Amino acid sequence: MNANQLNQLSRRAFLARTAKTCFGVSIAASASSLFGEGAAPPPQAATAKHVIFLYMSGGMSHIDTLDPKPDAPEKYTGPAKAISTAVDGIQLGACLPLLAAQMDNVCLLRSLTTTQGAHAQGNYAMHTSYEPRGSIVHPANGAWVNYLSPESKSTLPNYITVHTGNKHPGAGFFDPSYSPLPIGDANSGIKNAKLNGTSEADFHQQVDLRHKLDAPFDEQFHSGYRDVRAYNEMFDAAIKLMKSEDLEAFDLSQESDATQKLYGSGRFARGCLLARRLVQRGVRFIEVSNGGFDWHADNFNLMDLKMPEVDQGLAALLHDLKTLGLLDETLVVLTTEFGRSPEVNGNAGRGHYPKAFSGLIAGGGVKGGTVYGGTSEFGHEVAHEADKIHPDSLNATIGYAMGVPYDKVIMSPTKRPFKMSGRKGQPLTSIFNHT
Repeated sequence: MNANQLNQLSRRAFLARTAKTCFGVSIAASASSLFGEGAAPPPQAATAKHVIFLYMSGGMSHIDTLDPKPDAPEKYTGPAKAISTAVDGIQLGACLPLLAAQMDNVCLLRSLTTTQGAHAQGNYAMHTSYEPRGSIVHPANGAWVNYLSPESKSTLPNYITVHTGNKHPGAGFFDPSYSPLPIGDANSGIKNAKLNGTSEADFHQQVDLRHKLDAPFDEQFHSGYRDVRAYNEMFDAAIKLMKSEDLEAFDLSQESDATQKLYGSGRFARGCLLARRLVQRGVRFIEVSNGGFDWHADNFNLMDLKMPEVDQGLAALLHDLKTLGLLDETLVVLTTEFGRSPEVNGNAGRGHYPKAFSGLIAGGGVKGGTVYGGTSEFGHEVAHEADKIHPDSLNATIGYAMGVPYDKVIMSPTKRPFKMSGRKGQPLTSIFNHT
């Protein structure tokens, strides 16, 4: 096989993968015909233009990180300690010293709760606001934001996931055009996106030939079959992306040595750096996943290995966004599917614990240096019923910040009503500066 044939295969692989992925660039109209008349006027003014959704997969311990209990007996704390932060009266786990210095930019969410105590179910609920059902796949929060937002003229997809794997709910029952573009490795970016030796003329000749060969099939099935329509639109979107100057956003090597050092070389931290670069190019919703928190044994040694990268990546992201003047317009959310048990078990680990856990939210009009909610003395319960944050309320808060109608009812193809805010979710309006 010669070099030209290899280049042809590379281009085909890129086009096929992006078309199959069906990421959305500018084709909101097709979904409107299936699910309703599009987004209603937003019920509130947007406080953010972008979302960076940081997902700690596996169940991050609240006691060891964002909600320490320094006065609790050792059977709860283990050897972990609490440290002071840049805000008087707020402490974090000792594993987060860099984040502690950024506390004036952060609102801690210490009253998250869910009914889902298994990983797959908890993950699904946190992303979609709904419990999983065998008969339907609900859209993830990023798909909702893009569906309910005005059409974008960006040449980059407006929903990108980094390190999320293949079990992500994606666009759910929405048109495939609202699916995220998945990036498997932040360091590698998008592969096979360059022509590499083939002229523009030859490439467009091949594209034109493809359209001619497909024309009879498209004429018969394009209007009535959304998968056929979506594939064609995504093929065209993939070509548009190949021509975009914004592809350089995926090349982390363009960052300065100082910025590279600020974030470090960890996988999660590199995902955070990519997210910042994508925000600079106008991408609306970026999710960065960071797995490996399911510590049923050896919790504290594993935490010593895992948390420095989380601390560095998150603190660098907040500092970088603020320095660049982007934090005020970028909502940074960190969450997980559930917490870990307050008691340390006999293997120095912690079990699944959905009743009470923690996350954080920063930027995008959020009041920094604050705490929303809290847990009981040793972290077993959300202290006050009214402060409970279910996944649907967290997603409603994201929608609220983005100025989209998070409570707009959308009918699925099976004529069932759904909302970004789930069945009962309400945004945490009090955490924003304008309230």
